[in-house]
Amino acid sequence: MNRKKLLKNIFFLMLLMFLANSLIIKFHLYYSVWWVDMVMHFGGGFWVGLFFFYVFYTREWFSSKLLSVFISILLIGLLWELFEYYLNIISYEPFVLSDTLSDIFFDMAGGLLSMIYFSKRIMFTSKNKI
Repeated sequence: MNRKKLLKNIFFLMLLMFLANSLIIKFHLYYSVWWVDMVMHFGGGFWVGLFFFYVFYTREWFSSKLLSVFISILLIGLLWELFEYYLNIISYEPFVLSDTLSDIFFDMAGGLLSMIYFSKRIMFTSKNKI
């Protein structure tokens, strides 16, 4: 595994998510563009998945620790939804179960893509021998 490449990808995604969220908040896009929340949750799931691959990785682990990464992504997604629920109580916005389930679905879909990306692009990359 190329840990340096993975760390660069994690940092780039973290920066991208921060900038995107800042612009979305500045222009109130969470309220005017219905699908932007889905894109952010998908990107967040992808980022969190790569982060936990970086944290949990050892040479002989890939198939045995996949469940740990999956559960970690789900846990972070659920904790984020609890945070959103708390903010909704403060702002007197109603709780919408379908929105919460959609957010968790997109978190997990992004996490699944991170598993595919990690296995295809990061874990089995070889050095250029030219």
